[in-house]
Amino acid sequence: MEQSRIDWPSFGLCAAILLFTSVPLFAFPEASSAFLEKLYAYISNEFGILYLLASVAAIGFLGWLACSRFGRVRLGDEDKPEFAELSWVGMLFCAGVGAGLLYWCGVEWAFYYEAPPFGAVPRSTEAAEWASTYGLFHWGFTAWAFYCLPAVAIAYPYYTKKLDILRFSVSCHWFLKGKEHGPLARTIDLLFMIALLGGAASSLGFSTPMIAATVAWLFDTEPGNALEIAIVGICILLFAVSVWMGLKKGIKRLSDINVGLAFGLLLFILLAGPTVFLLKTSLNGLGLMVQNFFRMNFWADPFTESGFVESWTIFYWAWWIAFAPYVGLFVTRISRGRTIRQMIVGMLIWGSLGSWLFYMIMGNYGLFLELTGAVDFTGIMSEQDGNAAIVAMLETLPLAAIVIALFSVIAIIFAATTYDSASYTLASSATLHLKAGDDPARWHRVFWAFALGVMPVALMLLNGDLRPIQVILLVVSLPILIVGIVMSVALLRSLQADTSP
Repeated sequence: MEQSRIDWPSFGLCAAILLFTSVPLFAFPEASSAFLEKLYAYISNEFGILYLLASVAAIGFLGWLACSRFGRVRLGDEDKPEFAELSWVGMLFCAGVGAGLLYWCGVEWAFYYEAPPFGAVPRSTEAAEWASTYGLFHWGFTAWAFYCLPAVAIAYPYYTKKLDILRFSVSCHWFLKGKEHGPLARTIDLLFMIALLGGAASSLGFSTPMIAATVAWLFDTEPGNALEIAIVGICILLFAVSVWMGLKKGIKRLSDINVGLAFGLLLFILLAGPTVFLLKTSLNGLGLMVQNFFRMNFWADPFTESGFVESWTIFYWAWWIAFAPYVGLFVTRISRGRTIRQMIVGMLIWGSLGSWLFYMIMGNYGLFLELTGAVDFTGIMSEQDGNAAIVAMLETLPLAAIVIALFSVIAIIFAATTYDSASYTLASSATLHLKAGDDPARWHRVFWAFALGVMPVALMLLNGDLRPIQVILLVVSLPILIVGIVMSVALLRSLQADTSP
């Protein structure tokens, strides 16, 4: 059953903010880029330590919660989960990573190889080891802990209190005291909607040029803004159709298909590429990450001030935090019947493993090509961009045309599954009442599917500069970080009050 009662104040405010933030990017791209650069430096330097502390706190709190008596609490009255394990994992994974994973798993190692952490010599053996390791760290347990915390904080009151709203402010239910439509709740939800618009725009801003580069190679043409905008249009149409079909017929099916295609491609690269090298490098990277996990989480780089932490770790933590409320809302919707422990373990373990496989195979394959001289990967990145380097990497595989075509399809579906999920949660947040099992109005979901494409198009006018995208993520994540503290306290107090003898 669908609910069509729209929360017009939230809807109108969010749409207006999207419009007023996109217009300067369209009208004054160079000035906007310069302003965003200064803003990023200020926030990352002044508030970066908060992101590092938040990462440690999120992992520690969720670990304690899963092992405590609260971990047995079941979400909802059902005896078994609404969705089977594989479908549940596929949906949460596709919602949480998107096509951005395909871009960063291919190129991230190259940045670390040329500018490694901890004072390692660039392009050295030590640099290569960190290059194959740091991606696993940035896309591993910490990332999924940021996602999981709001998922648990929203799901617990939503199902146990049988609420008829599905919004980010539900995570602070303990403090709202029945004022779910009051000014404080509306402010929290508005912050979430702004963060999701910024985070979704940034992710599509990363992935669209990559998709355009692969499509340009397939059709022997030059990539450019026109092709990238066309790609955005295709993605929007695809996820508009998906959200129109609904959660089970649209999003679930797309996620199931894409997980199968993506891991099939990884298996092909593993078997067709340097299998032994990929396995050795992956095992070595995992060992290095486990050995240095606490060091990497706590490293603030106070002495050398190399900029590594601000440019990478804080950027990633900001990305996950900006996306966390959205992923939390979506995972809440698909997790009815699961226990808190099942949610935590499933998201941290399965989410991390899925992300790691991409870095272990695609990332390490690119590193192999660089080390052996088969492809001047870093040179292509320097002279052209990361998208051209990814295409050059895929060209070296057998059946290159088929591989690149499959890669393009996977990237487009990844973008679609991320944004139809985002459209769903935006529509949920701007709906007055939404009981468990109900969906927002179809036209409402489709509206946000199209609205999400506005800012990525604006970002494309900044000549492929990634810094403005990073700035937007950092800015929109800061208020969500503060709400996260309140949310954690609310969850703990609510659990203690409801389960006390």
